[in-house]
Amino acid sequence: MLLKIAYVLTCRTLGLVVVLFRGDRAIAAEALVLRHENAVLRRQAGRVRYEPADRVWFAALARIVSRRRWSEVFPVTPATLLAWHRRLAARKYDTSGRRRPGRPPATPSIKRLVLRLARENPLWGHRRIQGELLRLGVAVAPSTVWEILRAVGIDPAPRRSGPTWHQFLSIQAAGILAVDFLHVDTVMLKRLYVLVFIEHGTRRMHLGGVTANPTGEWTVQQARNLALSLGQRFEDTRFLIRDRGSNFTASFDAVFQATGTRILVSAVQTPRMNATCERLVGTLRREFLDRVLILGERHLRAVNCTAAPGNSATRPRRRT
Repeated sequence: MLLKIAYVLTCRTLGLVVVLFRGDRAIAAEALVLRHENAVLRRQAGRVRYEPADRVWFAALARIVSRRRWSEVFPVTPATLLAWHRRLAARKYDTSGRRRPGRPPATPSIKRLVLRLARENPLWGHRRIQGELLRLGVAVAPSTVWEILRAVGIDPAPRRSGPTWHQFLSIQAAGILAVDFLHVDTVMLKRLYVLVFIEHGTRRMHLGGVTANPTGEWTVQQARNLALSLGQRFEDTRFLIRDRGSNFTASFDAVFQATGTRILVSAVQTPRMNATCERLVGTLRREFLDRVLILGERHLRAVNCTAAPGNSATRPRRRT
């Protein structure tokens, strides 16, 4: 393509030199003939498609001919000539063809700095290193730091000394107790309420009681009964998770606070803050309550007794 353009420009330049040395009458006559021929071709032909070499030639001659005569001389509009010239100028300074696709690689100085921070601070991960680079005024993406470290065989996310998340949560769960209510509608559409406790460490359920009117005094009595049944293990409870129900009064909290237990109240309409107990309620419904028609309080208490401590059905299923 470039060779063709150079050839056309050379031929046209030589032709222009020949025209300059001709007489004025011959030039004027030849121009009139060419104009008339151009007009005839415009009437007969449809849309004319110009090759890149033709566009270059017209754009070059446009600098010689007065702009007021462009519409008379050239077979295209002035706007088309200006557009062709802008394309030529843009192509001259366009470097997209010389740039490889994708993100440009990091400079060697940034790579050396990343590797130095990683070797001098073996417990830093790629995000910590990226944050330290930002403090130094070096803007680099975390993924770039990750690739630099992986390329030289350094772990981008080294494991810190200490327990894993699974070990940490298992240790903390040993002292957590959760409580919640679940309701059941009997055959006669009477609503009954069941108070359940669950130990996070052992996933063992404790049935508080069944009633149709769960008052604050009744809830306090169930907490006292739980303290008697657990014995020494009740004193080992460090946290109690409950919702903001009006049944959980200050006297209910005082039963647990007497042994140093801290009360954790979940936010409004946030069941995930008491997820283990909510999952226990779901297990009871799927395994027992949704399969049985409840006749009354005694029947519901008897059904829940089958979910007494030690029954594997009381352990909420873990999500994989």
